[in-house]
Amino acid sequence: MRFSARSFLLLCLIVAPTAIAQTPPASPSPKTQEKTAEHFEAFAKSLHGVRLRGHFTVVDEGKITSQHEEQYEIREIQKLPQGDRWRFLARIRYGRIDVTLPLVLQVKWADTTPVITLESVRIPGLGTFSARVLFHGQRYAGTWQHGDKGGHLYGVIEKLDGANDTPSSVPTQQEGGRKG
Repeated sequence: MRFSARSFLLLCLIVAPTAIAQTPPASPSPKTQEKTAEHFEAFAKSLHGVRLRGHFTVVDEGKITSQHEEQYEIREIQKLPQGDRWRFLARIRYGRIDVTLPLVLQVKWADTTPVITLESVRIPGLGTFSARVLFHGQRYAGTWQHGDKGGHLYGVIEKLDGANDTPSSVPTQQEGGRKG
């Protein structure tokens, strides 16, 4: 039986996806784990004792209908041992609400860029939110959704007066978890 180039290509297209699907994922190398721990440590330091000061917009039927100032304070941040979870001690001021809460949130990574990911997360006293907020240098940007309202948010990251640069608990390599 002779195989033509076309038959060989067809066989490869049929067999290759099966072979690839059966290959177990490689364990992260020690170098990759070290880089991940470095990213976690840098992220924790960058958001320890900071104020996020900027704006949020409201988008209605595909158009930005309003823009408002916003401000959040992140007093502490800590990587938790479970997967992508981080604990933020955050002060949220919105209208007449001024509350400091511990929030456990997912942080995913787009290469070296951290992205806070909320998917229908209930925040006591404020409601249920979904959001994607990325941090790059001294800036943040993202999207938010609260019921049928949603929009964009963006701004700068400022150190709080009197805040030191060292989180009380910088994640260790063992706490590093996996890169999402």
